[in-house]
Amino acid sequence: MTSIRTKEELRELATVAGSELEGKPAEEIVAWAVETFGERFCVTSSFADAVLAHVVSKVAPGVDVVFLDTGLHFAETLRVRDIVQRTLPVTVRSIRPQLTVAEQDEKYGARLYARRPDECCDLRKVEPLERGLANYDAWAAGLRRDESPTRANTPVVGFDTNRGKVKVSPLAAWTQADVDAYISRHNVPVNTLIRQGYASVGCWPCTKRTPPGTDPRAGRWPMFDKSECGLHV
Repeated sequence: MTSIRTKEELRELATVAGSELEGKPAEEIVAWAVETFGERFCVTSSFADAVLAHVVSKVAPGVDVVFLDTGLHFAETLRVRDIVQRTLPVTVRSIRPQLTVAEQDEKYGARLYARRPDECCDLRKVEPLERGLANYDAWAAGLRRDESPTRANTPVVGFDTNRGKVKVSPLAAWTQADVDAYISRHNVPVNTLIRQGYASVGCWPCTKRTPPGTDPRAGRWPMFDKSECGLHV
């Protein structure tokens, strides 16, 4: 049983590890997290692909993978989740919002995502993540620096001040070519929407195709000045 640490201790761990692990292979970064946090470490995944889950499962078989089941996902996304649950040595935990989509429509009006997308993201992603991470001190996310300008400075290990937890990004320095090569080498499940022009996949009402060569996040909330749902800011 890994001991529970204070926020100050977690911050110090993240500061030191972020410096020491910069430039290290993803597996080494994951190994540090597993050794440091044990069962109080998990993975989060949106299942655009299963690269992060695959990388972590090689180091920590049985690791928890937290998935935010918003009720607005593409069927293709849920298919990747189900394949991962069946084929990888991980435990997928699907966390749902407190309100169903119908209940949210009744309380806030239909199509909240089209009127107040930040509020919809808070209800269907941010709050569920808080619950999903409640029993962990650290989690791994699949952020990469080449995904968008807002992620360009992503540390391999950082401290999320808002949540008081350590955030590990083992793939931060990977390029899209690195991801593609890993997928090919290990036959990793990938959301079929990626091959259909969706460079970044989220909830279906707020995800559009993007032309080749554009910002991969440009297809998210394209009608708004918004590129993040609030999970990583």
